[in-house]
Amino acid sequence: MEQLRNKKGFICDMDGVIYHGNRILPGVHEFVAWLQREGKEFLFLTNGSGKTPRELQQKLAKMGLDIDEKHFYTSALATARFVARQMPGARAFVIGEPGLFHALYEQGITYDENNPDYVIVGEGSNYNYDKICQAVRCIQRGARLIGTNTDLTAPSESGIIPACRALVAPIELTTGVEAYYVGKPNPLMMRTGLNLLGVRSQDAVMIGDRMDTDMVAGIETGLDTVLVLSGVSTRETVERFPYRPRLILNGVGDIAAAAAAASEIEPMAQ
Repeated sequence: MEQLRNKKGFICDMDGVIYHGNRILPGVHEFVAWLQREGKEFLFLTNGSGKTPRELQQKLAKMGLDIDEKHFYTSALATARFVARQMPGARAFVIGEPGLFHALYEQGITYDENNPDYVIVGEGSNYNYDKICQAVRCIQRGARLIGTNTDLTAPSESGIIPACRALVAPIELTTGVEAYYVGKPNPLMMRTGLNLLGVRSQDAVMIGDRMDTDMVAGIETGLDTVLVLSGVSTRETVERFPYRPRLILNGVGDIAAAAAAASEIEPMAQ
């Protein structure tokens, strides 16, 4: 834990780590206060594509967390940046929510449901059979398939729900085309996160609730890794994977609690 507290940069997943739906998780206020008090560089790096950084900022503000917009980076932003670099001025048929549409628009990518260069899929409540069929037709005409992230499921206040990869699967199965996924664990998103923090990989830690995205992303990018059990993972699910996080905690509040305990011990030791 001491090694963790000495890190300069903290990359944190959001859903399942900071909140569930509209409910802040225990210990998060204390953890964020510790990050700010210690002058740590931190970034909330989420595979969710539905909200803009400002919307995420406002969501946390309603939960009592005052965090600047610069501390948020989403798979929608990473996807838009990737597509714009691959094909400036590209056209895309998009299935997703406003955060994804906004990110693509900001990068000069225009919506086209007839003859697009890309089909881009994120999470969204507007996902339906007609849009699956339209996506299939676009791919059959030559469009490339992109998913914002590889998450099959996501936590919610009502339980586990389908996420991006589950929504992309019918399109992949129908067309025989495999999607390219931009979000975690893709190193593209992780390297961007480190650049935004301005720290080296050995000086940073990845905190998340998923073994298949957060932990493998941290391991493959050379970050320290912390799995929290406040989201979709349990100690039993960890055993199914060939890799392990360095630390397993109940939640991010454990970090603040350990820091507080250490600060009480140090004066006594002196």
